[in-house]
Amino acid sequence: MIGSVAAVVAIVLVVRLRRKPSPEEMERRRRQLIYEAGQLIDAEVIDVEGTVAVYSYGVAGVNYTVSQDLAPFEPLLPEDRMTLVGPALAKYVPRNPANSIVVCEHWNGLRLG
Repeated sequence: MIGSVAAVVAIVLVVRLRRKPSPEEMERRRRQLIYEAGQLIDAEVIDVEGTVAVYSYGVAGVNYTVSQDLAPFEPLLPEDRMTLVGPALAKYVPRNPANSIVVCEHWNGLRLG
């Protein structure tokens, strides 16, 4: 009985002490989810400001214009960011088509050449 109570207390302490993921980690997880479960779609990068790419695409007759911060992938980006403007591929979540990416750790829909 005492061992069971001690085990429950230990579990509660571990859960409470576990650190909340950082915003960067949460964004990495979001990209990973979209990479794994997302569907490919043609997109158009319409603007790049610093490391933020603004792109648009359409799903089921609805047009979406969204942005993605590409700062984690800055070493991969060309010096002249405006060369990214134009056709691209995006991955989006079918249940929430506004949730999309154009690049992640394992995939890239941008024209980089």
